[in-house]
Amino acid sequence: MSRIEDTFRRLKAENKKAFIPYIMAGDPNLEKTMEYVLMLSKCGADIIELGVPFSDPLADGPTIQRAAERALKAGVTLKKIIPFVKKLRTHTQIPIVLMTYYNPVFKYGERLFIKDAVDAGIDGVIVPDMPPEEADSLIKLSRESDLSTIFLVAPTSTKERIKKVVPSCSGFVYYVSITGITGSKLSLDETFKVHINTVKKSTDKPVAVGFGVSTPDDAKRISQIADGVIVGSAIVKKFYEHPSGAKKFIHELREAI
Repeated sequence: MSRIEDTFRRLKAENKKAFIPYIMAGDPNLEKTMEYVLMLSKCGADIIELGVPFSDPLADGPTIQRAAERALKAGVTLKKIIPFVKKLRTHTQIPIVLMTYYNPVFKYGERLFIKDAVDAGIDGVIVPDMPPEEADSLIKLSRESDLSTIFLVAPTSTKERIKKVVPSCSGFVYYVSITGITGSKLSLDETFKVHINTVKKSTDKPVAVGFGVSTPDDAKRISQIADGVIVGSAIVKKFYEHPSGAKKFIHELREAI
């Protein structure tokens, strides 16, 4: 059983939901990233999503785009992040999921990337610009190595589309709460609730919701209908603009979830 599966199973037994914060690796540098990961872990994070900086992001809003730019200026790349996670593993065993785009993986080489990622202690990967139909080799190699592949389902996904995506997921299913980019405003109407229930009925895997979750109130509402809550832009912004208030904010998110 992977660390991700073990975490969700434990939380379910305790009647709790997963708190999954996102931060950009290398923003502003890897030393600070280490500090942030350990802080998040101590403040009650269950899984950490670690962004890989990329120059042409598809799904990221302005806050995460700027974080990626700062990380790239610091010289941080996928090849530096993998050994960074290996070093991180001497301090914490919290599940780590990389969120990257396919170009860095392609340049690295799929097989070598998966081998190095698993050797470093990375538990899963999200590649938002790669649909499952084009990910056969990535999925096959990842499953052979026990690396979770996490794909995205959106509010616009039809029942047929959901049935295609969820079998490709391992670890958990990532439900994008809005038809927009990270950092957009969250809107939880009845259509959203019906749709996420459709996703949950189509799989026995946990469903975690991200995009648009920016306040403890947002997190609380999401936790009532999902298995996990992903918070990205709000945390990235807090660490950058008001680092002294980050710990309090993270605690408030954890308590809300």
